[in-house]
Amino acid sequence: MPAGRKSWFSTSVSSETPERSSCEVTIIEHVPGKKCKPCTKRGMEIRSETLQNGPTMQIQRITPHIIGAERNFLFVVIETDSGLVGVGEGGLTWRESATAGFIEAVTPLLLGADPFRTEHLWQVMFRSGFFPAGRVGAAAISALDLALWDIKAQALQVPLYQLLGGLCRNEVPCYPHARGQTTPELVEHARRLVGEGYRFIRTEIRGGRDGSIFDPRPALRLAIEDLAALRSALGPDIELLVDVHTRLDPADALLFCNLAEEYQPYFIEDPLRCENPDSYRRLSARTTVPLAVGEQYSSKWEFRPLIENEWCDFARIDVCLAGGITETVKIAGWCETHGLKLALHNPLGPVSTAACLHIDLASSCFGVQELPRVPGTYLQDLFPVQVPYQRGHLQPPTRNGLGVVIDESRVKAYPPIPEGRCPIWRRADGSFTNW
Repeated sequence: MPAGRKSWFSTSVSSETPERSSCEVTIIEHVPGKKCKPCTKRGMEIRSETLQNGPTMQIQRITPHIIGAERNFLFVVIETDSGLVGVGEGGLTWRESATAGFIEAVTPLLLGADPFRTEHLWQVMFRSGFFPAGRVGAAAISALDLALWDIKAQALQVPLYQLLGGLCRNEVPCYPHARGQTTPELVEHARRLVGEGYRFIRTEIRGGRDGSIFDPRPALRLAIEDLAALRSALGPDIELLVDVHTRLDPADALLFCNLAEEYQPYFIEDPLRCENPDSYRRLSARTTVPLAVGEQYSSKWEFRPLIENEWCDFARIDVCLAGGITETVKIAGWCETHGLKLALHNPLGPVSTAACLHIDLASSCFGVQELPRVPGTYLQDLFPVQVPYQRGHLQPPTRNGLGVVIDESRVKAYPPIPEGRCPIWRRADGSFTNW
């Protein structure tokens, strides 16, 4: 604008179709010393311009891919008529075929739609079958939602975190999975991970030596031995996290949490099954150990009692199961009002890691990020571009969108693993128990 000019703007919006609208912008510029029509006041110049509201691209093709590596992964690719391509990931492990089926079922609802309408399309996918989507549907919607946000950020030529509020931090501290068949093996692995730059270490409550028998009392005693050895070896400055993986009943979970208090864990994760959130009312009232809960929840409605009653301290939202970025951002804001921190669940692939990273970067209530697979160390040919990582921390991406690129020509190199291969654990008496 030339020196000395000032501008004021007024707008009016008219809808042409549900997918497209136009915006008339009246621009009033003050031009020093100039008198012009139609304005009677000296120095005012009025002109109008009609601007199209947003891009005009449409969803052209949707393709789900089930990828078999050390486990199955479910990815989805959305193509637009503009040439932009978005990628998403679904998180219902060992039910990838069902998730792909739901994606195919809702595809006709999305073809021709504007990918910028993420909230509207989320509502259509979740509610248009009359019966609200369950876990299978939520995983599919999550994958599609991630791909839509990827396209939106690419179209606006910004990393996705810029659309969520911009950077709240310069990097994201992560925790890996420390493993070992024995306590000394576990400690040695944890030492190596600390040497790689991690300040948070996750272990789990282990089963029997054969890997498939789990009896709660022996297992929780072994987990306390592991926790004591880790604290002794790593010192007070390394944060320890213990994943129970929903393997304990309320009485055993309470005993384990109280025994663990001495070793000051950063949190105990999912000590109870998820079906009855009210179980956490009793547990949270009788232990001082922070609790992290929610990786199996597939909607904000399932998170509601835990957040509003403050029965946990960390929300284990799975971006690829709970409804994608659209829903995770809502749940995260809810957590902030109750003083809960985020510890996003991320057992999946490069797209999940990227989505978690963008939310973490833009969230003011971030805690720590799960990272069992370091970007750039797996599925490198399928995803030749992954998000940046450095010594225990994910770094802000500089690429537009999610910051990952899929090479679909490599899909055939990863045939799906036959489903039903989820580990099956039993008690010593042969009865089924959660893995």
